[in-house]
Amino acid sequence: VQLQASGGGLVQPGGSLRLSCAASGLSVNFYAVGWFRQAPGKEREGISCISSSDGNTFYIDPVKGRFTISKDEAKNTVYLQMNSLKPEDTAVYYCATDHNCLDYTDDEFFSYWGQGTQVTVSS
Repeated sequence: VQLQASGGGLVQPGGSLRLSCAASGLSVNFYAVGWFRQAPGKEREGISCISSSDGNTFYIDPVKGRFTISKDEAKNTVYLQMNSLKPEDTAVYYCATDHNCLDYTDDEFFSYWGQGTQVTVSS
């Protein structure tokens, strides 16, 4: 199983980025996929998740209304569209898989991880 996260970069406050998580060795049809981030000096936190079967989506409050998680089953890829970015969104972003999104804020329950992609929001 491999997850390949990409799409990070440097963006000004208020800007947008779209992260991608391309999966191989498993199908996003059958696994929930979560996005996590880890800012310098802070613990990794789960920020969003999309469930496998019904495609329900979940967000923590700080990103709700700004970030949108989605998936393309044909491409076996999950996306995180990030709008209205703030300096506090600066972090390394990771994608990971679990059987469901019940504990999407807790990285302990996620089995497979991508390598991370850096997002820097700065003027």
